[in-house]
Amino acid sequence: MSARIKKIEEITKMMAKKEQIRNFGIIAHIDHGKTTLSDSLLAEAGLLSPTIAGQARALDYLEEEQKRGITIKSANISLLHELNGTPFLANLIDTPGHVDFTGHVTRALRVIDGAVVVVDAVEEVMVQTETVTRQALAERVKPVLFINKVDRLIRELKLDDRAVQEKFNRIIRDFNGLISLYGEKEFAGKWRVNPANGSVAFGSALHGWGFTIPQMQELGLKFGDIVAYYREENVEELRKLLPVHAAVLDMVVKHLPNPLEAQPYRIPKIWHGDLNGEVGKAMLECDEDGPTVICLNNVIVDPHAGIVSTGRVFSGTINEGDRVYLLTARKGYRVQQTSIYMGARRAIVKSIPAGNIAAMLGLELARAGETVVAEEFKDSVAPFEKIKYVSEPVVTVAVEPKHPRDLPKLVDLMQKLSIQDPNLVATINQETGEYLLSGMGELHLEISLKEIQSQIEVTVSPPIVVYRETVTSTSPPILGKSPNKHNRIWIVVEPLNEETINLIAEGEISEYQDRNERARILREKAGWDSQDARNLWAIDEHFNVVVDRTRGIQYLREVRDTIISGAKWACEAGPLAEEPMRGVKVNVVDCQLHEDPVHRGPAQIMPMTRRATWGAFLSAKPTLLEPIYKIQVSVPPDYIGVISSVLSQRRGQVLSVDQKGPLAFITGEIPVRESFGLANELRSKTSGRAFWQTQFSRWAEVPKSLLGEVIAEVRRRKGLKPEPPKPEEYIDTL
Repeated sequence: MSARIKKIEEITKMMAKKEQIRNFGIIAHIDHGKTTLSDSLLAEAGLLSPTIAGQARALDYLEEEQKRGITIKSANISLLHELNGTPFLANLIDTPGHVDFTGHVTRALRVIDGAVVVVDAVEEVMVQTETVTRQALAERVKPVLFINKVDRLIRELKLDDRAVQEKFNRIIRDFNGLISLYGEKEFAGKWRVNPANGSVAFGSALHGWGFTIPQMQELGLKFGDIVAYYREENVEELRKLLPVHAAVLDMVVKHLPNPLEAQPYRIPKIWHGDLNGEVGKAMLECDEDGPTVICLNNVIVDPHAGIVSTGRVFSGTINEGDRVYLLTARKGYRVQQTSIYMGARRAIVKSIPAGNIAAMLGLELARAGETVVAEEFKDSVAPFEKIKYVSEPVVTVAVEPKHPRDLPKLVDLMQKLSIQDPNLVATINQETGEYLLSGMGELHLEISLKEIQSQIEVTVSPPIVVYRETVTSTSPPILGKSPNKHNRIWIVVEPLNEETINLIAEGEISEYQDRNERARILREKAGWDSQDARNLWAIDEHFNVVVDRTRGIQYLREVRDTIISGAKWACEAGPLAEEPMRGVKVNVVDCQLHEDPVHRGPAQIMPMTRRATWGAFLSAKPTLLEPIYKIQVSVPPDYIGVISSVLSQRRGQVLSVDQKGPLAFITGEIPVRESFGLANELRSKTSGRAFWQTQFSRWAEVPKSLLGEVIAEVRRRKGLKPEPPKPEEYIDTL
């Protein structure tokens, strides 16, 4: 029997022993050593030769990842680890650290219960460390800490024991600071890490050694002894004595929860259904005999197998041949095959019980974030909470095939990319016939385009910035008439306050929650009056809301959904530049509807609502919002002035400067519009000494001095006349 088959058999046996399962991820800032650490863990699981672990990047199985040395997609692997004679099954998901790929991190966090946060001992806690830790805590995923690249403190910085100790203390203090800041009260205290109990590990993933304080004490070693191994150039001995996989996997087994411990507190956070019902109880108990409920976190298009959907089985057992139902896609399927992951390869297993990560074939319309349930429960199960992304796709390129015959192939490739990465948005501009791809930043798009260019020749436009339209004051009531002149609607548009936008972004209020509960939150946390709070009709994906302020209107119930559709249609592409509206409150204040349903169908109500919404929007001091990046640059201190001047020439600003060891870390902001070509300028002006990362931070009003120019530029690009319409063009009169 081959070693692989034997390993799969062992793993299959372990899948039923929930106390011995750990579902965990490795998360970190870019280049802090996540993938190198994963390789060392794989070597231990017998899937990689120990001699090449650290250089193999086994989980980086995309050619592009190997070339760039960064992880782009998250990969899964099942590992076996023994502690004090007891075997454990550790399901590991490796995730990207580059901020353009944080969507993959968010999706991975949904299906794991614990995370090893890797921090570079030299660079310490960085902007992306903060982002991923905050994301983990928002999903109630328990973090532990691995301080990596300790070899650099010894060899390059030549720090003495005291200086190393100070560095460790500072990293642990900052990391615990993040847990206190972003963790919920009931977890923040319990989840703080402590080197004394082994919830912090130290080491060098590249050189293959690592330890926790309890392990050191058992072996009777001190930190000075480790330094001696380096002085004597005897790192091989150190690796044998303190293998990194043992340190990290021991920490995972001892300090991260098993599914039986984690699901009772995680389910109420990520699923808002009835916790006392049959499905709710089964998920809280991780009951493999309960109704099958799976949350998908990853969907890939395999050239041979088609759509492969991966997710966490929260209750029940998924078997080959089961009939399941996708709640968002509203479609039933038969599962053609079930398997578990072994890095880039899948191993077929007949059934996978609750508490494990499963891969399934045959769910054609599956997407990340989808809730999969046993078909007989399709009407009684609520979907999982929508996955909340830290950034938004704010950069767009237009893609065109060089040869018209490749157009169907291009459409197919763009569709596949957006299935695999929900943070990539592929759209076709019906007016101009352009094929548009929007992503988190230049790198995100560059990688996606590489995938397209490997199969067909395309021309790509320079990157374009995505804007949002909004209002800065309240409009008077604006009248809209239906095309047949038999129906009328009056609409008032006003800005939505920041508190409400935050509540929607955090998932605290949504269209689907209980109306009274939502009204209470809007009154208490966002200052809404009770009338508006009770009559919130709809919320769209760009934080626009529709509110009913009418009283006793005949036939309103029959046309309610059509009015909502008309308002959402108006918000999809506003009148200023056909960009989506954001943070707009559309209030329906009055209505006159024809008594005959034939005269008040969608073809009458939708255009009328859209016209009135646009008229009101243009009467409420409209403006454009532009995306702003947060930027963090690390450079030798002599270059601080250079970086500040580069940022200020590009309408950016420096927010803070921190000195950590030999480097200065500059945090600032820069409009996305001004960030194109920034890479070359920073490289040339610092002779290649600057390292930086940008991340979407917020939307801000385009400065008044630039507004007219930006609107005209966007409209011209879309084939519209340069001046936006006047309110009168959309206001009907009695």
